[in-house]
Amino acid sequence: MASMTEVQHQTAYAAQQQPQETEEDMEVAVTYQSLELLAEHGIAENDIQKLNNAGYYTIESIAHATVRKLADVKGISEAKVTKLKSIATSLVPMDFKTALDALEDRKNLVQLSTGSTELDKLLEGGIETGSLTEVFGEFRTGKTQLCHTLCVTCQMPVESGGAEGKAVYIDTEGTFRPERLQAIAERFGMDPAAALENVAYARAHNSEHQLELLRTAAAIMSQDRYALIIVDSATALFRTDYTGRGELSERQMQMGQFLRQLTRLAEEFGVAVFLTNQVVANPDGMSFAKDSTKPIGGNIIAHACTTRLRLRKGRGENRICTIYDSPTLPESDCQFAVGAAGVCDASE
Repeated sequence: MASMTEVQHQTAYAAQQQPQETEEDMEVAVTYQSLELLAEHGIAENDIQKLNNAGYYTIESIAHATVRKLADVKGISEAKVTKLKSIATSLVPMDFKTALDALEDRKNLVQLSTGSTELDKLLEGGIETGSLTEVFGEFRTGKTQLCHTLCVTCQMPVESGGAEGKAVYIDTEGTFRPERLQAIAERFGMDPAAALENVAYARAHNSEHQLELLRTAAAIMSQDRYALIIVDSATALFRTDYTGRGELSERQMQMGQFLRQLTRLAEEFGVAVFLTNQVVANPDGMSFAKDSTKPIGGNIIAHACTTRLRLRKGRGENRICTIYDSPTLPESDCQFAVGAAGVCDASE
């Protein structure tokens, strides 16, 4: 009887502790400050609304913006811009810090499981939050399946490889399939309806619309807890909207703006940004080389992305992922598989 009472006490204690852990996790996950805080520092409500209308939803977005950009906001005078910058920089740490402090900050980063044990090992935990990860490869290499899997795993508890947050999915190629999300959610023991409810989906129809959707994404992310932004694919619409050498410079400039906005969202909201990229035949490479393709976008996308992954086909349903570029991960590769329930471990 004593042992039974002891078990009951332990269960009660665990139940009491659980909400506290969840609350603490949520505190860690929220990395931004609402723009409503400006009201406490003497900024009028109508000025805050003007900033919202211009695409600024957090204190961090004000701190990171240039004075010139803020001066472009309709109805905001130069004197107000100076005051806004002063308030924002006092609330957002932007000074030097030691490498030891930076290391401690990195320890708090959450990583999202890919659904494959080997792939998670290769990435030393999974897809990193707070930065951009690019995956590229030919068709049928598992890029979109990886996107779908991440939309579900990001909702799982932190200890299970998730971030307990929602996902934003920007689809430029019409390949988003909610039925696939249902199958993946069932695989991880989640309620399929709830999992789908936690994914905000939008179909981008041109490169301008694609950029506009990021502003909408910032608005909805400031209202709830999000952990992931998917763009599948980031470059497809830029390839079709800008053609020929004459428009190459304009295409790269617009693509650079889009990637800069993604970087800003990753830093502001602490979300993982995962984007897919197409490949093109490399005329410099030998036709008999192991892989004679290269990702499109050139140096613009290469410099914007923190981690770059190359996917290629393996035997059967197996796929091979190679670390193409990363500041922390060694150049290596692993195998995973694509199945009916998303990305999983490779079959022999």
